[in-house]
Amino acid sequence: MSLRWQPAILDPAKEGGWALVHCQQGFLIDRNGVLFPRDWLKRLDLPVLSEQGLGYFDGDEVFLLELAHPAEVPGSVWQGLRQFMLQDEDAERFRMLGYAAQIGTWVNQHRFCGSCGHPMRQHRSERAMQCEGCGIRHYPRISPSMIVLVTRGDELLLARSPRFAPGVYSTLAGFVEPGESAEQCVAREVHEEVGVFIHPPRYICSQGWPFPHSLMLGYHAEYAAGDIVMQPEEIEDARWFSIHALPGLPAPRSIARYLIELYLAQRLGHPEPMLPG
Repeated sequence: MSLRWQPAILDPAKEGGWALVHCQQGFLIDRNGVLFPRDWLKRLDLPVLSEQGLGYFDGDEVFLLELAHPAEVPGSVWQGLRQFMLQDEDAERFRMLGYAAQIGTWVNQHRFCGSCGHPMRQHRSERAMQCEGCGIRHYPRISPSMIVLVTRGDELLLARSPRFAPGVYSTLAGFVEPGESAEQCVAREVHEEVGVFIHPPRYICSQGWPFPHSLMLGYHAEYAAGDIVMQPEEIEDARWFSIHALPGLPAPRSIARYLIELYLAQRLGHPEPMLPG
């Protein structure tokens, strides 16, 4: 079955189509959804930084208007990308929004060349920004990060950050540093955040994480040794939870939730969850 959302390079000089309006990890939405008639939007006095041709949704061309700051549009409100992840059951629409958010953020952050300072312009045939002065090209940024479920038999090691919603615990995560493998990152982050050692981790799956431009590499690792020692300012609480008495868990669509539910299915004989979209 073909996917409803298909990324593609479209020429912004073309007329017509639909458009998303993005700014600061939020999208404009009205009672009809997030897609607006593009020609209608362009007649409004919006503070547009750039316009990108994104691809096709249900066969229709979709463009992105990246704004310098949130603007008021009658009958519309701004909604954060995380709200869409939590509330939107349309996985294909969220894939489109996640892609749009990453492209919009990347374009916003690459308006000028980091080498010579000249303005950057969208390349005509590639998803790239090219410097008008030195010709260097910058492609959409992807930041690899790892996320890992550490287990000890029927116990899960879960932690919470001060940024989490009250009562919610999750798996451990962190960014891959230069020169290290994802597996080395897993072991380092686990020891830095909670002070324990693990056996070699096993890769499970990955998920694009547009907050703002990560690729989450999901792992499972078994506990090897050590007592929990929480990293100051990063970890508010961490503890071992029985699979029969778990706390509040991450959002259902997240890779963290998938890793937890997959392990529960394996230990309790439940059907395996669907891969995160």
